[in-house]
Amino acid sequence: MKKYKNRLRDLREDSDLTQAKVAEIFYMQPTQYRRYENGESDLPLEWAKKFALFYKVSIDYIAMLTNEK
Repeated sequence: MKKYKNRLRDLREDSDLTQAKVAEIFYMQPTQYRRYENGESDLPLEWAKKFALFYKVSIDYIAMLTNEK
């Protein structure tokens, strides 16, 4: 599920947030968030759900299964 990396970056940038700020909001290490966003680590379902709720989009959108937010 590495395709999500572009969606996470786009959602973050559309919200005018930095990687560091998103990591802070979610109480995670900035390096871990960077790994998710760059596709270096698989995004666990729990984190996909949290990001989907935060950005008000579907998990399917994050996973690039749809273009409908």
